Amino acid sequence: MRIIAGRWKGRRISAPPGDVVRPTRDRIREAWMSIVHPLLPDARVLDLCAGSGALGLESLSRGAAECDFVEQSSRVVRVLETNLAGVGGHPGARIHRADALSFVGRLEAGQYDVAFADPPYDSGLAAQLMERWLDVPFAAVFGVEHSSEMPLAAGGETRRYGTTALTFFRTTA
Repeated sequence: MRIIAGRWKGRRISAPPGDVVRPTRDRIREAWMSIVHPLLPDARVLDLCAGSGALGLESLSRGAAECDFVEQSSRVVRVLETNLAGVGGHPGARIHRADALSFVGRLEAGQYDVAFADPPYDSGLAAQLMERWLDVPFAAVFGVEHSSEMPLAAGGETRRYGTTALTFFRTTA
């Protein structure tokens, strides 16, 4: 897996071994980034269920000022730490070993400019995170990756890519 664009374009990042993490395919990552690209310069970014950190690293590569990576698995956090070190680190990058739902439960409205969530498809976590965002919109734009068969709440904009869907929620039009 490689970073697609920005100052770290072409840098390799690793996915954790096994099936603990389902890395976001390049095509899907490109779609995420094309949607949020105008918001990334100097942005505060949140990467929930971060896995390899591909979405957050891509955001930092494209000019985000800071990114909070949230990942529950200590084994996956080690891979994320290695990936961050592999691009030379970033002063605005923070890795949190935490449950994504608990993490967002402590957030206030408007804390981030852009937030990503790529939870395991069969966990029900996508819907729970989206519900939390609807209660407390912790980011101006919140994007959730989920199975294209799983509908999320009204008010989001969904784009389908085969069996994968991205749904975006925005605080403003």
